[in-house]
Amino acid sequence: MSLTKKILYALLLGAVVGIILNLTAPEFFTHINKWLFVPLGQIFLNLIKMLVVPIVFFSITLGVAGLGDPKKLGRIGAKTIVYFLLTTTIAIIIGISLAFIVQPGSGGGFDTEGVKYEGTTEAPPVVETLLNIIPTNPVAAMTEGNMLQIIAFSVFIGFALTILGNKTKGILNLFEQANDIMMYLVNLVMKVAPYGTFGLIATAIGSQGYDAIKAMAAYFLVVVAALFIHAAVTYGGTVALVKRSPIEFFKGFFPAMTVAFSTSSSNATLPVSMETAQKNLKVPEPISSFVQPLGATINMDGTAIMQGVATIFIAQAWGVDLSITQILMVILTAVLASVGTAGVPGVGLIMLAMVLDSVGLPVAGIGLIIGIDRLLDMTRTAVNITGDAACAVYVAETEKKHMDVTKTA
Repeated sequence: MSLTKKILYALLLGAVVGIILNLTAPEFFTHINKWLFVPLGQIFLNLIKMLVVPIVFFSITLGVAGLGDPKKLGRIGAKTIVYFLLTTTIAIIIGISLAFIVQPGSGGGFDTEGVKYEGTTEAPPVVETLLNIIPTNPVAAMTEGNMLQIIAFSVFIGFALTILGNKTKGILNLFEQANDIMMYLVNLVMKVAPYGTFGLIATAIGSQGYDAIKAMAAYFLVVVAALFIHAAVTYGGTVALVKRSPIEFFKGFFPAMTVAFSTSSSNATLPVSMETAQKNLKVPEPISSFVQPLGATINMDGTAIMQGVATIFIAQAWGVDLSITQILMVILTAVLASVGTAGVPGVGLIMLAMVLDSVGLPVAGIGLIIGIDRLLDMTRTAVNITGDAACAVYVAETEKKHMDVTKTA
């Protein structure tokens, strides 16, 4: 049985067990929740927390270093990176805006007494926040879990590895091997996800009841709506901007989207998405070979949408009103986190823990969405690779003139 099916079955079983115990045996639920459901969920959350700092450090460093030969970072590189950062920012703004409009976390009646909001009542000024991004002590930043400082340090290391090239090839190889270890551990942790899902959902539903189910369904619909709006408007608009048909674009790229949906992995889908873009969308191989692998590493619009909506959802569930500064912090952190999010299943949740930490929201809030995240992971992966293809089409169309001049010369 696939991991997706196991998680979905665990979700349904946890919901059924939770609601039955909630309605028929509330006292028995209290005991079994304490000794079974809570430990199962907490072990899973602790495993996620354990991986956050090393994954952020290694994956973002490699994401920046993956820009490759500085000579490539000319016209095509600049267009690609600006496009990815811009569309990721648009994506999270769409997600956060929808979350504020619908307010999926407000009506759940969640019992949050056991886990309190960890943020400060008064957010620091924007200037102070920006100045504090640069770590005076990177090691302290890692031990304290100061995510923005860890990201900043990772960017500097990645940039240095890119510039120094062969001189630091050994260090780059070491980082790649360390990242492989982290990805292996992510896959290992995701194997216990069904049990964690069962415990977390049974606790959430058993403690809260029917209102919690409605709130989580609302969260699911908000994320899906944001994904579709972003794909249709942002990516469709990109293609239309270079005088290509958005309908033909989505129709031509649909085979790769189905593979992404089934695998939940941008990296696993990369060979199919490149072949589809080159054959069906007529993207030249050199551009496809540069833009799409880079996108699989640093362009995660769907993940950014999930992180934005989930953060607002969890803030609403805890009754926390985020300030403008904190919302900007969420946008900045989620955009940077999406750059470092590896294209494998499950990493989005670990990056979400980092985004929650950046504004002091409890990581335990992940327990409210973990059960339905697998379905969303499949959908947002399809959106992620579609964004890479849209960028490849945009770059190819805007580079036609220059490519023709090169051929003529």
